[in-house]
Amino acid sequence: MDQQPFRVFKPWLIISLAGWLVFLGAIFPFKMARADEPGFPPPAEENATGPASEGCQSQTGSSDEACVPVNGRSTNAERPTFVPKYDSTGYIKSLYITYHGLGSETHRTHVMNLLENTELNAIVMDIKGDRGFVPYATSVPLVAEIGATRKPMIKDWDAWMQWLEDHNIYTIARLVIFKDAPLASARPEWAVINAETGEIWRDREGLGWTDPTREEVWDYNIALAVEAAQKGFDEIQFDYVRFPSDGQVKRATFSKENTEEIRVETISNFIATASEALAPYDVKFGVDVFGQTAWHERNDMGIGQKIEAIAPYLDVLSPMLYPSTFADGIPRHPEYRNSIAFPYEVLYLSTLRAVDRVRAVNPNLEVRPWIQDFPDYAFDRRIYTPDEVRLQMEGARRYGGRGWM
Repeated sequence: MDQQPFRVFKPWLIISLAGWLVFLGAIFPFKMARADEPGFPPPAEENATGPASEGCQSQTGSSDEACVPVNGRSTNAERPTFVPKYDSTGYIKSLYITYHGLGSETHRTHVMNLLENTELNAIVMDIKGDRGFVPYATSVPLVAEIGATRKPMIKDWDAWMQWLEDHNIYTIARLVIFKDAPLASARPEWAVINAETGEIWRDREGLGWTDPTREEVWDYNIALAVEAAQKGFDEIQFDYVRFPSDGQVKRATFSKENTEEIRVETISNFIATASEALAPYDVKFGVDVFGQTAWHERNDMGIGQKIEAIAPYLDVLSPMLYPSTFADGIPRHPEYRNSIAFPYEVLYLSTLRAVDRVRAVNPNLEVRPWIQDFPDYAFDRRIYTPDEVRLQMEGARRYGGRGWM
């Protein structure tokens, strides 16, 4: 999960709280009661009878049309047809486990219990985490050269993946891309540079970033993505696919001029290159983006992310629609200024916005948002209840969201 601009986030969460929140919801079923505003779609009723129960939204908008997961990638490369392993609807309900969480047998056991005994059918796991480390033995030589591998987080990685395969779990490999302290330190010529000091530029966490305009950085990350595809992951998910947003960004310099045109072109070209490299494999390709990008059509927010520019090369787009990230409220909706109090509305309106925008350039693209189950960092520090997390799930599915993480 990429961190939004100005977000203060404590990296102590080893496993996404979605796991136990969903678990509580599975044990104590409930129906949501709310005073719906005139004309505002209510949360969908729970129903376990098939695709409609999963919020399947057809590309034409018809609720009667069958919704079949297909690949939306617009490249010339040939690739196998993707056949979902999880179920016929293709609706993803995922938890997330970090690099360090993978190394804890206690946490893995907890994750396995959740995947066996709740509605969860997918897992996002770090294969290059927020600190740039890779959790398994890798054949990419540069990983060892820059010190980005320690002892394997799981001794028998193949057995772990086989367990997930045997239990019909959809596997998502998360790679943090340009936020990469080990690579920046080992290859400073590939790093973002502080214009005032001439040293490696660092964010608020004190971490170095690699320069998105350097194709050597592209090659390193794409090599790791291809290796993950070869290891049998169902989906490759890129995070931090952007220019830096926090810290003294005005001092950050790159190998190319820092203009909006160059930023957007850089990010879209990188994603297109990665998409082409992954095309021969039976794997989907997704990217995480700031939640605010769903509402920003005229500019790239200074980070190079414009969803229309990257959508043609993707199978999955995952905006981070945390209510906390909308510190100024939902754009164009002053009635939801205190967005933390409106988890359903944030997810519904933002998913609707994202789906409508990407349809024009890639009608087969799946929008699958990240939802919030960690403490608020922008309003009143509240911790969402299971009911409020469930409202986010319903908001996402109401207008064509293809799951949640």
